[in-house]
Amino acid sequence: MKILIVGGAGYIGSHMCKMLVHSGSEIIVLDNLSTGFQEMVKYGEFVQGDLANQELLDSLLMKNEFDGVIHFAANSLVGESMSNPSKYYQNNVGNTLNLLDAMVRHDVKNFIFSSTAATFGEPEYSPIDERHPQKPINPYGASKLMVERILQDYANAYGLNSVSLRYFNACGADPEGEMGECHDPETHLIPLILQAASGRRKCITVFGRDYATGDGTCVRDYIHINDLCSAHALALDMIVSGKKDGALAYNLGNGHGFSVQQVIDVVKKVVAEDGCNLVVEEGERRAGDPAVLVADSSLARQTLGWQPKYGDLETIVRHAWAWEKTFV
Repeated sequence: MKILIVGGAGYIGSHMCKMLVHSGSEIIVLDNLSTGFQEMVKYGEFVQGDLANQELLDSLLMKNEFDGVIHFAANSLVGESMSNPSKYYQNNVGNTLNLLDAMVRHDVKNFIFSSTAATFGEPEYSPIDERHPQKPINPYGASKLMVERILQDYANAYGLNSVSLRYFNACGADPEGEMGECHDPETHLIPLILQAASGRRKCITVFGRDYATGDGTCVRDYIHINDLCSAHALALDMIVSGKKDGALAYNLGNGHGFSVQQVIDVVKKVVAEDGCNLVVEEGERRAGDPAVLVADSSLARQTLGWQPKYGDLETIVRHAWAWEKTFV
C-alpha cells in the first residue's frame, strides 16, 4: 500500500511510519513540525507543510495514488484548549476538513483518524465501551468528536471509509530503542516520572490521594505505542480490503487500569537497577480529573483481530526508560 501519514513527525506517527515500512508499505509523511520533530522521521519521504495549504494537499494527492491516509496531526493539550479554543477548532476541525475535502476531490477513499477518549467526557460507567455517551467537557475533546461526526456525513455523502480510533493513554517507546515519546511541553505521566528519575525534572507531583480507588490515586488505562500502531494497521487493512466500509469507531486500551501510585512503584523498581530514584511531591486534585478511565476494547479485538502485545506495565516502563536514558 501507499499511505500518507499526516503528523508523522510526532510520537505516535513516527512509530506508525516504522511499522508500515517494515510491513512493506510505501509512505509519505506530511508534518508542519509545530509539535513534531524532523529527526523522528526515520522512514519514508518527508514533506514539510500544513493542512491549511490546500494547494499542497492537491499537489500531494494528485502526484501520488494513495490507498489511504492516517491522520495524527492535532493540537492535544486540554488546558490550552480551554484557554484558546479557536486554535483547536481551527486546526483540529478546520484543517481536517481541508484534508478530507482534498481526499474527496482526488478520490482517496480510506481514512484512519486519531481520536481520543476525551470525546466521552466524565465517565458514566467503567470500563468505557463504544456505546458510552459522548459528552466532551473541553474543546479538545469536542473538536475530535466534531470530526467523528463529519466522517459519518462524508461516508454517507461521498463514500469515504473511515475508522476513528479513540485512544486512552498512549505510552512506552519503540522496543528497539529507535524512537520514543518526545513532547514539549511533556504532559504524560510515565515520561514525567521517568524524567524525575533521570534528573531532567526535579520531582513528580501526585495530584490527589483521596479518589475512590484502591490507593486513592487516579487510575488510567495505558496502551503501548506499538499496540496502538498495530490497531491502526489492522484498521487500515480492513477498509482498504473492503471488509468493512462506512464510518467506524473503536476504543483502544488494555482494558485494565493502573493507578498513579502503581506506575510510580513500577518506575522506582526499574530505575533502581541503574542506581536512580525519584522525588515524589504531593499536590491537590486537579479540576476535571476523573477517578477512573479504563477502556473496553472488546469491539476492536473482535472486529479487527487486535491483540495488545505489551499489556504489562513493567514492560511499558522498561521500553520508555531505555528511551529516556538517551537524553542523559
